[in-house]
Formats: sequence, structure tokens, C-alpha cells
Amino acid sequence: MSLRISRRKFLAGIGALAGAGAASSLPSYALFEPPLYPPMDLSYFDTQISGAPGKIHIGYAAITWNEKDREAIEDIAALGFHGIQLRSNAIKEFSSASELRDLLQKHQLMMVALSSGNVNIDPAVEKDQIVLHTANAKFVHDVGGLYLQVLDQKPKDRAVTDADYKRLGRMLSEIGKRTADLGIGLGYHNHMGTMSEHPDGLERVLAASDPRYVKLELDVAHYFQGGGDPVKAIEKHANRLLFLHIKDVEPVQDANHPERPYR
Repeated sequence: MSLRISRRKFLAGIGALAGAGAASSLPSYALFEPPLYPPMDLSYFDTQISGAPGKIHIGYAAITWNEKDREAIEDIAALGFHGIQLRSNAIKEFSSASELRDLLQKHQLMMVALSSGNVNIDPAVEKDQIVLHTANAKFVHDVGGLYLQVLDQKPKDRAVTDADYKRLGRMLSEIGKRTADLGIGLGYHNHMGTMSEHPDGLERVLAASDPRYVKLELDVAHYFQGGGDPVKAIEKHANRLLFLHIKDVEPVQDANHPERPYR
């Protein structure tokens, strides 16, 4: 025989049990488990919480000073910038990483990046290339910098092949793994005259490299010169962007390719 109890009787019985528990010598928690959390007002969850505003830091590259880095450091700091990008000649100019670090701290400058130069995909020099750029990343680490910038050396006197893109992507990934071990991010710099001269070339370089170790240092001027739209590139690769090079560029029509604003 089945036993059916109405909801009203069930609730009444629960109330009676609670009353009995309160009147007995047993503490109330012996009859009912206490709530896990105290009462809370959850109404504010109904309102969407907006994200914190992003903060953009703008530095300056010392390339304009033609390897006069000490002068560049003074001038850039005097203009109120807090970040600087140096080239690999700084490794020879300063006696040690600590000397450069102390000078930058004196001028309240962060070394955002070091331009480490080209990555040569010639198999004969592959190991040397990895050692070179890893050593440069160690210098950045010791100075207290953030990133290492590299670009590629396009094969001469022949067209770029699929194998070239794959080799470059693999070499960049190997370099990036080693810089990551040092806490230094690797940024690939798109540039005219390289395998990433045009947007499709950049896409192939990025596709061939490991996104965990190889980030994009997008140069908006070179990307525009190569026939691309920098805004679309930023939107497309937002999750892979490391930092930007922002420059002015003159739009010059290419007689052979009218659809391109500049080559």
C-alpha cells in the first residue's frame, strides 16, 4: 500500500519537528544542518560589471639616434617617455648589462625591447642563429627588459617557398622557447624586404610558428606599405600581439599594382 502525504501536511510536520527540536535539550544543529553560507544580497549580480579601462604605454625607439644610445636615453627620458627600444649594438656599446640597467634606472626608463636582428634560415647556420638570439635574450633579461624583437632574412635570388616558411616558423619557435625560459617574450617584426613583406606572407609565418612562443610585433607602417590594413591586422591578431610599432607613412601609388597603396 502506498502512502500519500499532501504538501500541506508535509510542511506542517516539518514545522512541528522544528518546534520540538527548539524545545528539546538538543541543539538545533542536531536536527538541521546549518547553511553553508550566511544570507547574501545577490541582486548586484543582475547588473553587468564593466571591465577596467585599458592602459596604453608609449615608448620610443633609439634607432633614430644612429647607435648613439646614451644620447638617445637622455633625450627620450627628457621628453617624458618611460619606455625605450634599443638595437643589438647596445650589447657592444655597454661594458655589461648592469651598466645599461643602472643608466636606464637613472633616467626612469624601461627597456621595452631589444632589436636582435635577422633570423637566417640557412640550415648551415641554424644552431648559431638560435644561440645568438638566445644570448641576446639573456642580455635583455639581465638589463630588466621585456621583449626580444626579431625579423627574418629573406632568401636571395630566388622565390620564397613553402619550405622556407616552415623552416622560419620552426626556428622562431625554437628561439621563442629559449627566450620564454628566461622570461623574455619573443616578438616577430613584419618588415618590407622580408618573408612577411605582404600580409599573406605574415599569415604564413604566424601559421608556421608556435603561438605560445612566437608573438607578433606589428609594424603598422610596414604592414600598410605591404598592402595591408593595420586596423584589421590588429583585430585579427589581438590575442597574439606583443607590442606595436606606430609610424607615419606616405601613401604612394604603385604603377604596377594600382590596388596597393604602397610597396
